[in-house]
Amino acid sequence: MKEHDVVFVTPGSFVIPSGNSSSVELVVEQVVHRLRRHVRLAVIGRRGRTLRRTDIREGVRYERVPAASPRRYVEGVSRKLRKLRPKVIQVENRPRFARFLKRRHPGAQVWLSLHSVSFVSKPHIRRPELRRCLAAADRIVVNSHYLKNEMVRRDPRVQAKIIVNHLGVDPDRFISRWSPEGAAKREALLHRLDLQDRKIILYVGRLIPTKGVHHLLAAMPEIVGKVPEALLLVVGGAFYGSRRLTPYVRRLQRTSASAPLRNHVHFVPYVSHGEVDDWFRLADVLVVPSARREAFGLVNVEAMAAGVPVVATRAGGMSEIVEEGVTGLTVEPEALESGLAPAIISLLQNEDEARCMGKRSVERVQRLFTWERMAERWLTFYDGR
Repeated sequence: MKEHDVVFVTPGSFVIPSGNSSSVELVVEQVVHRLRRHVRLAVIGRRGRTLRRTDIREGVRYERVPAASPRRYVEGVSRKLRKLRPKVIQVENRPRFARFLKRRHPGAQVWLSLHSVSFVSKPHIRRPELRRCLAAADRIVVNSHYLKNEMVRRDPRVQAKIIVNHLGVDPDRFISRWSPEGAAKREALLHRLDLQDRKIILYVGRLIPTKGVHHLLAAMPEIVGKVPEALLLVVGGAFYGSRRLTPYVRRLQRTSASAPLRNHVHFVPYVSHGEVDDWFRLADVLVVPSARREAFGLVNVEAMAAGVPVVATRAGGMSEIVEEGVTGLTVEPEALESGLAPAIISLLQNEDEARCMGKRSVERVQRLFTWERMAERWLTFYDGR
């Protein structure tokens, strides 16, 4: 397998590796770590203040270029690629980069790995340009069947070159709360935070309107009326790696300070991915109330790995992860106002059902949604390129 030669091109938004990046860089870092014994790898990302321009970490070569603008960044990437001369250039989540690099490096295969619909939709890109970018890619890899269907809807000609590879999680880090080690870690943190007598509802993610946190806050009075010990922990911020507040976040905080919710909602500022597993284990239920159709939703599998049942919207790729009535409950996006609270109350009041769902979640993750499984599928794709 050593004849393979692959360079991952990250979007240039965040330094890699870093604990304060988006999920795109996280996925790349996790996958290359597991591919490095089978594939000659390099990763190109943006230059930062503290990391060297070139270094090798655990057998993976990292090259970093200036990212003052997308154009300057991709031109710097192209110069690095001339020296690396890979067989496969894997572009992460930037269709324009794929087209640009295919023009500059016609002898290499260019694979476009898409993580969401954001950069294949307006205002980022218009349909005619998107189709030209998709035509330039030799392969298109997506993280859900939902995203595959979306891409085919935008351009039916690409159907034959689309591959689905679901994302994963590290089960050695996201230890189940039902295991002896996980239970001990959970109990210690509950004691430290003085939350032993609370029913924990957890939200983890960015605080932006499309993530639907306001729907979760709107459901809380009904939840507290039926489960008085309920406590919502909102973990995250409006931006990756930043505690800067936005008008939307301030509105959420004002709502949570009102009389019905006081003492039932607590905001936890941005937590790095290296520390977030402890917060998942605290939860009795994770809620993912996205109003928009998410391509995948990595927090779903992270909670499931920790043995936590999920209440999520039946939108996008999340229905491919959360099995209705088996590993959690799902709600139609248009029914969030009426359906969210009953689903959460049901799991908080039925501990045996929630425990069974949590344990089945762990089994499902280990079977389908680990980084090891994802890397194995990548190797199969490279073999068949």
